[in-house]
Amino acid sequence: MKKKAETHPVARRLMTIPGVGAIVALNFVALIDDPSRFRKAENVGAFLGLTPRRHQSGEIDWSGRVSKCGDGVMRSLLFESATTLITRARKFSALKSWAVRLAGRRGFAKAAVATARKLAVLMLTLWKNETEFAWTKEDLA
Repeated sequence: MKKKAETHPVARRLMTIPGVGAIVALNFVALIDDPSRFRKAENVGAFLGLTPRRHQSGEIDWSGRVSKCGDGVMRSLLFESATTLITRARKFSALKSWAVRLAGRRGFAKAAVATARKLAVLMLTLWKNETEFAWTKEDLA
């Protein structure tokens, strides 16, 4: 599996993101297949079921738990990648900093789901732009 990911150009680019390994990258590429079908990168979070469930009726309007509409395996792989990013990634990145601060404010589980959604959006963006993950702001320049 790792050898196949190293030869696939998109999977190799996605593996530059902290917490994303060969299995996650190849599953994401296989599931999405064509990145142009998402007009906005933010829509991939809803496609994978990583957005809050909404209940609206008359005067009632509340957000519930994760909708779980999309592929369950990919959602769990992204959650595991987010957990790895928050707990095990040693190198500093703005993504890890954001996730750790969110975990301190909202709790670990909610932070891991939000980070999983952010990872999915980031993976699709890197795929569309054909770039690698920028660890610092200096790497962007």
